[in-house]
Amino acid sequence: MADPDIAATDPGGRPISPHSFDDFYAATVRRTTGQIYAMTGNLAEAQDCVQDAYARAWLRWDTVREHPDPLGWVRTTAWRLAVSRFRRTVRGLYLLREQGLPANAPEPSPNAVAISVALKAISAEQRRVIVLHYLLDMSVEDIAHEIGAPVGTVKARLSRGRTALAPLLVTDQGDDDA
Repeated sequence: MADPDIAATDPGGRPISPHSFDDFYAATVRRTTGQIYAMTGNLAEAQDCVQDAYARAWLRWDTVREHPDPLGWVRTTAWRLAVSRFRRTVRGLYLLREQGLPANAPEPSPNAVAISVALKAISAEQRRVIVLHYLLDMSVEDIAHEIGAPVGTVKARLSRGRTALAPLLVTDQGDDDA
């Protein structure tokens, strides 16, 4: 059954257009979040589920606004999303118990750490093309297409990136035996 208070006015007492999603959302989101929070006991989970439900309502607003109880539709959708997430979590815990914890990942090598630190020290644009070119073996043309930049820009970023990385990756491998 539709909530007559929601259909008539927003929290400030202003009339809500039955055709405006923005008005519907503003008038109902806090109450809906509180209701789903009360049902789930987890505020972050409730907020996520409610936002997902409103997003789905917005995508189908022409249909949902004609529903006998649009707020009930959103609340039911949010609840179903919460139940689905809960089931996924329980299933994951079951699989974890059955299969055990995954093996520990090996420690990163000193070289990998040095490269990661050096990459963080250069600009984001240079870092992006360096990673795409040298770590993913992408061609300059493919990188240009992916990032939406001219080939010359990619070449310039690669060149400047290599120049910026060079002093950051210098190692002390002198001839100690000589």
